[in-house]
Amino acid sequence: MRRLITTLAILFVVVVAGMTALVLLVNPNDFRSYMVRQVEQRSGYQLRLEGDLRWHVWPQLSILAGRMSVTAPGAQQPLVTAENMRLDVHLLPLLSHQLSVKQVMLKNAVVRLTPDSAAQRPDDAPVGPSDSAPPELVRGWTFDIGSLEVADSLLIWQQPQGEAINFRDLNLSLTQDSRREAAITLSTRVNRDQRELQLSLNGTMNVAEYPRRVNGTVEDLTWQLHGPGLPAAGLQGKSSLQAEWLDESQRFSLRNIALTLGESQLNGAVSGKLGNAPVLNIDMRSPHLDLDALTGLNSDNSATPAGAQTTGGTRPPVIAEPASVDDAFFNALTGSIKLQADALRWRGLDLQQVALDADNQRGDITLNMFSGRIGAGTFSLPGKIDMRQQPAQAALRPALRDIALAPLLNAFALPPSLDGQLTLSGTLSGKGLSVNDFHRHWRGEADMSLAPARIIGMNFQQLVQRAVARNSDRVSSEDEAGDSNETHIDKLRAQATLNDGLIALKGMEGDTSRFKLSGAGQLDMARRQCDITFGVQVTGGWKGDSDLIAALQQTAVPLRLYGGWDNLQYSLQLDQLLRQRLETEAKSRIDEWKQRHPDNAKPDNAPR
Repeated sequence: MRRLITTLAILFVVVVAGMTALVLLVNPNDFRSYMVRQVEQRSGYQLRLEGDLRWHVWPQLSILAGRMSVTAPGAQQPLVTAENMRLDVHLLPLLSHQLSVKQVMLKNAVVRLTPDSAAQRPDDAPVGPSDSAPPELVRGWTFDIGSLEVADSLLIWQQPQGEAINFRDLNLSLTQDSRREAAITLSTRVNRDQRELQLSLNGTMNVAEYPRRVNGTVEDLTWQLHGPGLPAAGLQGKSSLQAEWLDESQRFSLRNIALTLGESQLNGAVSGKLGNAPVLNIDMRSPHLDLDALTGLNSDNSATPAGAQTTGGTRPPVIAEPASVDDAFFNALTGSIKLQADALRWRGLDLQQVALDADNQRGDITLNMFSGRIGAGTFSLPGKIDMRQQPAQAALRPALRDIALAPLLNAFALPPSLDGQLTLSGTLSGKGLSVNDFHRHWRGEADMSLAPARIIGMNFQQLVQRAVARNSDRVSSEDEAGDSNETHIDKLRAQATLNDGLIALKGMEGDTSRFKLSGAGQLDMARRQCDITFGVQVTGGWKGDSDLIAALQQTAVPLRLYGGWDNLQYSLQLDQLLRQRLETEAKSRIDEWKQRHPDNAKPDNAPR
């Protein structure tokens, strides 16, 4: 045992002495010009090292450098800057005065992927024909370093004319094998619009053709999003995909995407092109997509569930607006989106079999198809959206068939006083894409029908019959309307015109076996007020004087609904009708008596 310990001690002393001698004999600054020259020859980039290079022996033989920078040809700003750089090197090549780097370590670095840091073509550089094929072999900067570590750094990414995005706390580990397959581990965070996005990924990358072509696989990408307008716990998700980047054409493709966003899932592909005219094409499918959760619409229980009934006299909560749409994003892009969703939730509406096909030409969006099902009904909403305008302008052609009306009213913050199966066709246009904009700045017209229809909160037949019974003892109701506070109509038809928040209703017609309905009026969405006058002609459910009943069956009693949505009032113009009816009836009977008794009808002073 003593001999083993003695042998190990001797070996340790020899290694330490050898490394010490090597450090004393080899000056790391001798490699400075070599490294600068190699970087420039292989890439054209300028490597700058400030201060002296020095050895660091334990626990890893390394060369330490001070401030460093790498600048692309003709760039205004460096591509990479760092306060410190560490080169882990192999020992044996140093014996022959050769530098073999195992790992490059950068700490507190700043990486700029911006127009100012991009390589610039010289003004006098030759330009080849546009249809010329790329050369078979281009000697570019190959990734010859075994491992790259970037810790606690900053990545600044910016497209031309775009906003810079800062990726903070960037930690990157990239290790390459002999086949030029690189294993990647990355984590970072992004702060924007008072929200924070945390990212981490693990994957592999093939750098054999770097920088012309890079492809790889993201095996595990996880993210978390926190901030205002989102659930208290934030949003989180994970993804896997295959990616490819072509440097010459600035094109990328993402295939076999499997993306989870909270409770939502997406699968498909994304492709596009970066540069001055970016292109983005999306083709995705989802078994379940909850847009309310993703946009923060359901946060803090600010939205009333679709179809929910509010208690009488209580003002319903205002539906929260989702996160605003970034106009600049659409204005900078050309591309398309295709989406198929088996189930989709939007503003409390549960949609099925949703199909979206849209094209975007730098903010000029064409909805070629937007269709689906809501319950037993169907909808179609083609049209155009111009994101180039401020605010955005839309022109749509809605077509709905047999869709439950109550959830739609709730989705657009309209009073839940009407329900039924809605069929509608018409046109809509307006400025702005929020519900508040719809209430104030949209216009359109439509033909609509409800079959069957249900007016919640009032029984028109009951109101008329009981009012007549209170004013006349000659008739009463059979109470076949019951004590229900709803009016049921077999089919209700109307023409609607929208003008900056005012919905004008005309040509209203409805009927049942017991009454007929007509009417006109308007809804003020901005002020949340209503003023509609119905003509209620009760044709059944009477008992009593047959003559008066016959007259009432031919009379449309004016019923006016007015006031705020949360406290609707009504008035029946019945007294005047009954008075007119009694006066007409009395006059008619006097005329009949005069006809039967012409002699008695003469005045007393009339000549005989």
